[in-house]
Amino acid sequence: MYSFPSRIRYSETDYDGKLKLISLLNLFQDCTSFHSEDIGLGIKYHSDQQIGWVLNAWQIDIERYPKFGETVEIGTFPYDFKKFMGYRNFFLLDQNHHEIAKANSVWTLVDLKTGRPIVPNEDILKGYRLHPKLSMEYLDRKIVIPCEDYETYDAIEVMEYHLDTNHHVNNGQYVKLAHDLSDHSKEIIRMRAEYNKSAKLGDHLVPKLFRGNRCDFFVFENKDGVKYATVYLEYLDN
Repeated sequence: MYSFPSRIRYSETDYDGKLKLISLLNLFQDCTSFHSEDIGLGIKYHSDQQIGWVLNAWQIDIERYPKFGETVEIGTFPYDFKKFMGYRNFFLLDQNHHEIAKANSVWTLVDLKTGRPIVPNEDILKGYRLHPKLSMEYLDRKIVIPCEDYETYDAIEVMEYHLDTNHHVNNGQYVKLAHDLSDHSKEIIRMRAEYNKSAKLGDHLVPKLFRGNRCDFFVFENKDGVKYATVYLEYLDN
């Protein structure tokens, strides 16, 4: 298990002084990156081996959003490997060690030379010690949209600030774009994301909004209708 303490920064908060959804996701992403670096399986290792973990799906459940200045602890651990798939939990604790957010994620290990999935090597299996998975509702990584009607937004061109070190759109950017298009008067209590295809610099993302019951589904496609990602936002029932 890996964790680090932090404090909610002003730059991480919204207009209400609470941690933003994208900031929470970024904390989790930073945590897994720190974990990998600290056990010698970070960016350089993966670059030298020409391998990389590709994120398939997120599920983040939020009990509450901490406010500016609060002390928190961010943690993560892998709980299973199945063939070329890796499964990882995350948690956010407040200063009383109460779990205020938790997440599940599904990854695929890929050979960057061929683009094909590969089984983790001994370094990875030894480096990432498995722990019992968190107690939470584990939903399928595939997001099924129960409605057919949708609204289409203007295409968004992929810019450099959307990209990560893999030179494709960072998974968090889809969540941020979905959140930007959502109803900000509603509090998000669950986020799910499914990733299908990597978007690169100069590509165009066409957002489609499907409205559900207490939830929204945002689908990001290219101009030919090929899906990049789906983001599901579930709202608090006021």
